[in-house]
This record gives sequence, structure tokens and C-alpha cells, in this order.
Amino acid sequence: MTTESSSPYQGLVDAAVLDAATLHVAQRSAARRGIHTERILLHELGVSRCALLEALARYYGCAFLQYDERLPVPTELFAGLDPKQLRTQGWFPVRKVGETVIVAAVDPNAAEMRNAVRKSVPASVYEFRVALREDVSWYIQDYLHAEAPLLIGIERTGLAYWRNTMAHWRTKLAAHRTAHARARTSMKLLRWGLAMIALANVLTHLTANVLSPYHLPILLVGILLAFIGLVDYLRVRKARMDLPCSKELFDITIENIRFTERYHLPEAPIHAKDDSPLAKLAAAIPNHCSVLRPVPASKERTHLARERNILAAQRTIASSQRTSYARARTGLSLIRTGVAFIGLGIAIHKLLGESPYSFTEYLLMGAGALMLIDGLLWYLPARRLKYGLGRELSR
Repeated sequence: MTTESSSPYQGLVDAAVLDAATLHVAQRSAARRGIHTERILLHELGVSRCALLEALARYYGCAFLQYDERLPVPTELFAGLDPKQLRTQGWFPVRKVGETVIVAAVDPNAAEMRNAVRKSVPASVYEFRVALREDVSWYIQDYLHAEAPLLIGIERTGLAYWRNTMAHWRTKLAAHRTAHARARTSMKLLRWGLAMIALANVLTHLTANVLSPYHLPILLVGILLAFIGLVDYLRVRKARMDLPCSKELFDITIENIRFTERYHLPEAPIHAKDDSPLAKLAAAIPNHCSVLRPVPASKERTHLARERNILAAQRTIASSQRTSYARARTGLSLIRTGVAFIGLGIAIHKLLGESPYSFTEYLLMGAGALMLIDGLLWYLPARRLKYGLGRELSR
């Protein structure tokens, strides 16, 4: 490896980032160890990338370019380039603005490099910008270890972004499932409270029972439990639990996983277990659905990143299904409780043989009727999601 002169890094001394003696020691160390001075400046002396790039830009008299894996490099610029030649000469084409091709280069003034660029990347105008040696190496690794149509460098960032998007949606769905569990817990308190009120009402008509003298404490405890359960349930009911239901749940889920369509394996179809939209959507995503065949094996992480996204999409679908079922369970719990208390009110009336119905019996039947109606409001949207939205998949 050729020893680098101090000239490109003199700007660091002029800007008081380093003193001349430290720079000289760094260059001698790099020569002895067979590495570039840039590596020592960045990773051992703690020089910032921007400071080093500014010094290089002043030395070469051009703008600098910093590595960004989100940069969408056009395929036509790097298709067919020889990675070994790029590493040796230290350059990579990164952008095309109109007829101008922007090239990142370790030494923008090198005549051999400029001639190689003109032969390999035809263009009307070239703009050479200085870049760090490791930045150029990253561009080469990202874009030339895959087939030309696949932009591997920026793909991992996109995949990570979509995994985060799906994770946010799954977190939202988990919060809704927790709210449904809280609502069911509140309903249990309300159910216990109403049951104790009914028991107290019966005990007032029975004199030969050991619990009859305690009907008032039982009534007060029942009222307290029913009040706590009702207040907590209404608090949960008011807290925007209307989002993950029927069409909205399905639409948001499909938007979260739509990006995986470009990674589907058409030769490995999976049939849906039923006619529900979410089941059909899940069947469209095979268990392992990566189409990248990484060469060399160092690009296996991109292969695994795609697979993680496919599995994340499946978890998102499953999370939507669990949320739908949680909503249905909440509705069924309310329906079951409502029917039970309507029946309890009628049974107490028949048991006591009173006419007309007493206040407690009306209270039990009225509460049961309200629970039944509210339960249907929870359950029916989940029912429609399972059986009534199959046509949405064909859009």
C-alpha cells in the first residue's frame, strides 16, 4: 500500500482539529501497519467525518459527498461495473441529475480514475466529489453484491422502516386487546354486583334462611361492586375502541403489509383456511418468502431482513385477527351476561310469585337488555369482518 502524503489532511491542522505532530505520527503509524491514514484519523484519533471531508474538499477543490444508504442509486449507473476495479481506483457513481453523473471518488483529480469513469459510465457531463475511502467501499458492497435490478443498499433501511410501521400497528392492536380485557373484567365486577343485588332481593322474602339477616350488607356490597364495574366499563367504552373493527381493521392491516407483494414467491402458493379476508391475506404470504440469492454470503443479512419482514407481516395479520376475536369475545360476554340477567329477573319474579314486577326485577332485566344491545354492537362488526369483506381483496 502506498504511503499517503500529509497534503490531503493539512486542512485538519489549519482548522486546529489536530496538531502537525499528531498528524505526522498518524501517517507514520498508517505506513507501518499497512492501512490508510483515514482509518486512524476516524477510528483512533476521533476526527469527525465532516471535519475530515471538509479538509479533503478544500484540498481537492471540489464538493464532498457523504455515504447515505437511503440514496436511490439508478441501476443503469452501477450495472456491469467491476467491483475490484472500483476498489482499486476508489470511485463509485452515486447520482444522475439530468445529463450529469455525480461520482464519489477518493481522489477526484486522479487521471486514471477519470478515464475509467468515462469508459464505464457513459454520460454527457461528470461531476467528481471527494468521499471517504470507507464510504466508497460501502457503496460498492451495497450495490454490487446483488443482481443489478436489486438495490440492496437502501433495501434494508426500507425493510426496517416497514417493520417499525407494522410494529406500531401491532402495538395499537395490543392496546385495544388490553382495553377489551379490561372491559370484560369490569363486566365481571358488574355481574357479581347485580348477582348480589338479586340475592339480597330474594333474601328479603325468605325468613327461614341463615343469610336473611345479612341481606342489607349483601345489597350494599353488590351496589358497590356494580358501581365500580359500571364506571370502569364506561371509561373503557368511551376510550376510542372503534378503530379496529370491521372494514377499518382490514384496510389498515392490508396497507401495513402491502409492500411485501414484491417479495412473494408465485411458485409457492398457500390456500386460505376459510373465506375471511384476513385468512386470504395471510395465505398470500408464504412462511419463508425471500427471493434474494445472496452472493457472496455476506449479503445473507439482506436475505434475513426480507424474511423478518414477511414474518412480521404474518404477525400483523395474526394480531389483527386476535383483536377481532377479542372484540367478539367482549361482545359475546356482554350478550351472555345480558341474557342471563334478563332470565334471572324473570326467574325471581316467578319464584317469588309477586305481581307486578318489583323494582329490583326491572333493574336486573333492564341492565340485561342494555348489556345484550351493547354486546351486539361489539360482536356484529367482528362477525362482518370474518364473513362479509372478501370482495375487498380483489381491489
